[in-house]
Formats: sequence, C-alpha cells, structure tokens
Amino acid sequence: MVLAGMSFAAVNVALQTATMKLGMGSASVVFWQYGAALLCGLPWLARQGLASLRTGLLRLHLLRIVLAVVGVQLWGAGLARVEIWQAIALVMSSPFFVILGARLFLKERVGLARLGATLVGFAGVAVILEPWAQGWNVAALLPVGAAAFWGAASLMTKRLSREERPETVTAYLLLLLTPVNLLLALGDGLDLPTTPLGILAIAGAGVFTVTANYCLTLAYSKADATYVQPFDHLKLPLNVAFGFLVFGFAPSGAFWPGALMIVAASLYVMQDEARRQGRVPVGGAEAARDGAR
Repeated sequence: MVLAGMSFAAVNVALQTATMKLGMGSASVVFWQYGAALLCGLPWLARQGLASLRTGLLRLHLLRIVLAVVGVQLWGAGLARVEIWQAIALVMSSPFFVILGARLFLKERVGLARLGATLVGFAGVAVILEPWAQGWNVAALLPVGAAAFWGAASLMTKRLSREERPETVTAYLLLLLTPVNLLLALGDGLDLPTTPLGILAIAGAGVFTVTANYCLTLAYSKADATYVQPFDHLKLPLNVAFGFLVFGFAPSGAFWPGALMIVAASLYVMQDEARRQGRVPVGGAEAARDGAR
C-alpha cells in the first residue's frame, strides 16, 4: 500500500509536469495515461473473452463510463491548475459524496454518526478551499468535481455489482474509458509529447498508473482490507512531499486543519463500514479508477 501511494504520487507529479509545466492539454494527457493502462490490460481482456461483455444493463455501464470519464477529465484539468497538495486533499472527499448519493439514489440507510462524519469531511474541504480568502482560485473546485463524479461512478459500480460479474464491470471500464478520452482529446487538439521531458512525463504516468494498481491489488490479496485500507491515507503526505520536492509547492496553513478533518472523517466512515459488513469491500473497478490519483 505504501508503494501504491508512492506510485500514485508519482503519477500526479508526471501529470502536473505535462500539463502545468509543459502546457500540454489535460484531455490529451489523460488519454495517454489511460491508453497505456488499456495496453497493459489487453492480455487480461483476451483471457476473459467475449463472455465478459454479455450484459442486460448496457445503459448503466455507459452511464458509469460517462461519470468516470468526467471524473478523470476534471482531475486532469485540476492538476493543470491546482498545486498537488490542495488537489489531493480535496479529491479525498469522494467517499462523502458516495454516502450522500447512496442515501439519495440507492435509498440506503445513513445513520446520524455517519452523516455527521460526512459534514465534518465537507467542512474540511471548505477550510482547504478558503472561498472567503482574497485571491481565491475557482479552479480549486475542479478536484472537488472530480471527487463528486468518481463518487457517482462508485455508486453506479455498486448498483451494477448487484447483478453483474466483476469481470463484466471491469471489462467495460477498460474498453470504453480510453476511446471516450480519445474523442475528448481529439476535440482539444490531441497534444503529442514533443520534448524529452514530455515523453518521460507521459511514459511515467502510464507506467506508474499500472504499478500503483498492481501494488494496490497485491496489498488487498495479502492482507485483510480493514488492515490495509488505512494506509491509503498515506497518499496525502506522500503527494505533499512529492509536490514539494519536485515543484517546491508548500501547503498553506489552512491545509493542515482541513486535511485533518477530512482524514479523521474518512477513517471513521471506513471503520463504521467495517463494523457493518465485517470488512471493507474493494473491487478491481475502484482500483482502476484510483489510478488517476
């Protein structure tokens, strides 16, 4: 899990290098990143065969892909404009959007304690955003939007998992995510990496995306999820450290109390879920989605 967190941080450094520093379009960078992930997933898709694509819920699969694409595009656009420390803290609000969505759309029961933790988490987001401060950057809302759409995609995954095999859910994600990102990248001009640093950044984003998801999957295969999951929060200090070392980005004073509120609320929600179900379910589709982080 620590290696996965380091790899995710390296992905974000590579994406921010390609977008913020080299000026490549975020839609193009996202396409190249997930194109590399698709290439790595082709052997698995070949083993699954056409049987994995049999479904009676095609519309729900397509809706899930749309939500996931919007999420990754907002994340890429956010990294092009917002420093890593702020972006990663804000995107950690995704579980709170899942809780609200589960209550509103899936009609799941949400206790007062969990609702309170959700409100604390969103309060932490507000502290980090500081919309009341002078010079507030509205682009900081992009990672929050990414968190919201990723949360919606997670809800759709949960809905699909009631009737679909995990192989089917994952296959549609791998097959459709990259072509849709390609269409968006073409509409944005499809930037090609033309400098050695640009090629290195794009290649690094693809390689570290695959590495991160492999390490994540390996961690969950070796230990119980309730033990492994808390280490996921290491991505916050790791991203802060990588952003400082590579770009010199230092968090503002408001970051620390806001991040503490988000992490504390997230840990409470995770432990509450563990008590409810006996373990924290983690699916391959969610691991693939987390590659953007």
